[in-house]
Amino acid sequence: MKRSILTVILFALGLTTWSQDDENIPFKERLFTGGSVSLAFGSNSFLVGATPVFGYNIADWVDGGVVINYNYTSYRDVYYFGSNDKLRQSVYGGGGFIKLFPVRFLFLQGQLEHNFIKQKYIPSSGGNSEKEKHEATSLLLGGGYTTNRYPGSGQPFFYLAVLFDVADNLYSPYTDNLGRVVPIVRAGVQVPLFQGRGRD
Repeated sequence: MKRSILTVILFALGLTTWSQDDENIPFKERLFTGGSVSLAFGSNSFLVGATPVFGYNIADWVDGGVVINYNYTSYRDVYYFGSNDKLRQSVYGGGGFIKLFPVRFLFLQGQLEHNFIKQKYIPSSGGNSEKEKHEATSLLLGGGYTTNRYPGSGQPFFYLAVLFDVADNLYSPYTDNLGRVVPIVRAGVQVPLFQGRGRD
């Protein structure tokens, strides 16, 4: 796990120093923001969350940045927890990401993040609730699709990504109740802050 984290960090630093364009684009014109919002309903579950990002266009084919995430989930599963027992979970944390664009509309993504997890188990019998706190480091790998990504144009674009946590952490928020890795599907928008302004 430590080797994977170190590899991602060194790779990102190497791209930052090596992948500079010859256009000499000002620093602020490479900045972008955006993120995604999550909302899901089920017969026994509810999820809401947000993932804002702030990043830097290292080169036309490389974006990198930082991400903050928060998710709240509520489960009620008569088969696993017992009749009408509830589990409420809050996950918050952050980290860094790198996106590589082999073509304009497709990307590969690596994201290293650390999350803090708060859980509250509420028995339907009316007994005392139980609380637990955990931490987990995740390494998310995957890829996705973008619409209308034209570096330097100043146009925002939408993206859809599918990621998997390969860190194999016991308390990963990206596994199910049996410890199996589940796909993370994120749809969002990326908005250039100053790109395309003042150019000929």
